[in-house]
Amino acid sequence: MISRDDALQALQDDRFDVVVVGGGITGAGVALDAASRGYSVALLERDDFGKGTSSRSSKMVHGGLRYLQNFDLGLVREALLERQLLVQLAPHLVYPTPFLVPALGESRRDRRIGIGLNMYDVMATSRIGRGRSMRNEHSGDEAYWSPDRHRTISGEEASELIPALGPMGPSSAYLFYDCQTDDVRLVLTVLGEAERFGAVVLNGADVTEVLDDDGRAAGVAFTEAESGARVEVHADNVVNATGVWADRIRPDELLTEEEIPRIRPSRGTHVTLSTGDLEIGSGACIVPAGGERTIFALPWYGRVLVGTTDNDYEGDIDQVPPSGDDVEYLLNALNEYFGTDLGPDRLTGAYAGVRPLISTGDPKKSVDISRRAELYETSSGMLTITGGKLTTFRRMAAQVVDRITERDGVDAECRTDDIPLGMSARADDLETKLELPEGAADQLAFRYGHAARAVLDVCEERPELAQPIVPGRPDLLAEVVIAARREQARSVADVLLRRTRLGLLAAQELHEPDVTLAVARLLGAELGWSDSRVARECEEWSRVTQAEGLDPARAPAQ
Repeated sequence: MISRDDALQALQDDRFDVVVVGGGITGAGVALDAASRGYSVALLERDDFGKGTSSRSSKMVHGGLRYLQNFDLGLVREALLERQLLVQLAPHLVYPTPFLVPALGESRRDRRIGIGLNMYDVMATSRIGRGRSMRNEHSGDEAYWSPDRHRTISGEEASELIPALGPMGPSSAYLFYDCQTDDVRLVLTVLGEAERFGAVVLNGADVTEVLDDDGRAAGVAFTEAESGARVEVHADNVVNATGVWADRIRPDELLTEEEIPRIRPSRGTHVTLSTGDLEIGSGACIVPAGGERTIFALPWYGRVLVGTTDNDYEGDIDQVPPSGDDVEYLLNALNEYFGTDLGPDRLTGAYAGVRPLISTGDPKKSVDISRRAELYETSSGMLTITGGKLTTFRRMAAQVVDRITERDGVDAECRTDDIPLGMSARADDLETKLELPEGAADQLAFRYGHAARAVLDVCEERPELAQPIVPGRPDLLAEVVIAARREQARSVADVLLRRTRLGLLAAQELHEPDVTLAVARLLGAELGWSDSRVARECEEWSRVTQAEGLDPARAPAQ
């Protein structure tokens, strides 16, 4: 990724075919799609890439088994086909995980779940009936993954996959596969590919105005975070990809059209636990949570990730902490199911985000559009894409750029179904004579793919940076340097919450002043901060941890 200075210069010097507002996964996808079709593209993010919903997801690339209950078959099938594609395009970042639905003791398997999984199996094939033959065709290709049909496994096999089930005496379990990822790293990888096709991307660019040319959207003006300067970016097409913030851009224009969907935020809360408190093993578990509701517990970065809630949210969407009630709900479900006694003090992190669910602006229509994506064009020609989910970002982006090519009368088909998202690390990418923390090489390969070499090169130049940021975790100090040099990180929070995920995985350890000071000093050395700026950044991190509710044991009463 080019430096912020170079990006700013390019934005001031050039005119673009497309300007995208929003640096989450949807905006990144639009930038890549448009650039790969030959458009000149600028992307502007108000805060940091992926800071909103795209860093606060359930970290799954999946069809959404629960959407079958609402008979939203089209959405599930679309997501399952995208899941299959993303495993091929980004094999180092999107990986399959076995999911279990156990039957405990003498309880019988829920046949309704079995029926749903049968539907899941059918819809996961690229053409009905092709699943088995496709697996046979690619049987010698190690890079190809296609999910086996779900099956029933014994209680013993279930306990081997998820040791925490052992004491509960499972009699059997449904086993099926879905996929996981690191959502922010996926955003950064897609942005990197967009840059490779010529896109210019910049964070810290707060769009304050849509430029007008005789009633048509002709670009945007933004305020640059560091200097406060106003910068105009002129473009033939303006795309609003700000997700849950979508109705903040030109709201007066949106409100004049009755059929324009409105954003209805829904908060999803997640918590993380040590595997010492819940031995999750290599599988994910679907856990009953009262009534017809379920939650999940799955392995992620050496922790147990537990989620999620789904409640209407009416608070400040710029800062969304987990609610105490939601954390209690997740812990109660876990404790009841696994026979544990875990409280907030045992959590290694927590986070919440708001999903951009859509409700129609027509008062005569009461049915929500749920997780479907929605594209609409207002009288100025500005395109807004919102709704949807992480898994379907590529199709959402294609929908936007298809509309642009249609308006322009251009024959340029979507190419993103065949553009690799990064490259897997090769053996020589990970070679080093330095002694790394346990698990560091594997984590670098997952997080960066072949770009892990850049991290290790920094370690070779400065061996002290091969040490962990947090003792006992594999994230390296060298990653702070890479975050500043190559990924436009501008704050301690950018590094600890998004370039690494330590804020979600080691929240208690990050209360140690020496840890955050080391990060701030490394950033400061790269970005030219004064000592007073370094101190302010450390103070700001303390404020962020409270505002984000990263450590529920220290969260203020709500």
